[in-house]
Amino acid sequence: MKRKYFIRKFFLLILSLFIVATATFFLMQAAPGDPFMQEQAIPEEIMKSMYAHYGLDQPWYIQYVKYLKGLVTWDLGPSFKYEGRTVNDIIREGFPVSFLLGMEAISFSLFAGIILGTIAAVKRSQWQDNIAMVLAVIGISVPNFIMATFLQYLFAMKMDILPVARWGSFAHSILPALALAALPTAFIARLTRANMVEVMEMDYVQTARSKGLSIRQVVTKHVLKNSLLPVVTYLGPLASAILTGSFIVEKIFGIPGLGGWFVNSITNRDYTVIMGVTVFYSTILMISVLVIDLAYTVIDPRIRLENKKVTEL
Repeated sequence: MKRKYFIRKFFLLILSLFIVATATFFLMQAAPGDPFMQEQAIPEEIMKSMYAHYGLDQPWYIQYVKYLKGLVTWDLGPSFKYEGRTVNDIIREGFPVSFLLGMEAISFSLFAGIILGTIAAVKRSQWQDNIAMVLAVIGISVPNFIMATFLQYLFAMKMDILPVARWGSFAHSILPALALAALPTAFIARLTRANMVEVMEMDYVQTARSKGLSIRQVVTKHVLKNSLLPVVTYLGPLASAILTGSFIVEKIFGIPGLGGWFVNSITNRDYTVIMGVTVFYSTILMISVLVIDLAYTVIDPRIRLENKKVTEL
């Protein structure tokens, strides 16, 4: 059953990537302009030479086949705007920075979100619960670029305890990581609280409390581990969204991550970079979701049983 489940999920992953890659290619074909548009006119001979060099003078179906072959071999082609640079080089340069920043943001989100959610559930309808939920609402409501600007103003400009921007040391990563972590922290806190409140009403938890166990023992041994399954599910899209880098946050803090390269590629009409980074983002997203799905079936075997019943129907 595990093998069949994995094969089916893997096939859906490949199919989804094919659809994303195809849609991205044709959207770039339909986009107005080209990578070599400039305010100053380029001589026609030079324009034809550049088109021939990058294969842009070929029919769309030939370009499409070459594009798919490049994806299979993970050769994403050269950049149109950065001479001597390939899309693979850009990903190798930008992704490690986004990855480190993302891991810091994810770690903070899980730690702070679970703690806030636990406090809110244990102290339900008390002032601790109210404060935690107000913070969660703020985290969900405020866009990350507003949060980033506020953190820069408060901690860098007013208090002068952290760098305002750039990348170089751990101190440079704190503010952008907090800006990235605000929304997922709030979401995890609300998710943890809602599930803990539900679990705490179950009979086995009430029985454990009636046996004289302290609230800390009940929460750590019985409630918390059974309340985190939805959080595990959320880790898939969360990891892909944060690890690949936030376009806006990286731009605000001047971080040389993959998000900054993607924004510049759109401005420059650098089609190969746009398509390559889009497929790279999609690959990380789908692999993350696949890993979380498989982990979820291990944690909760009922998922496999439900999928089996649906298949039989």
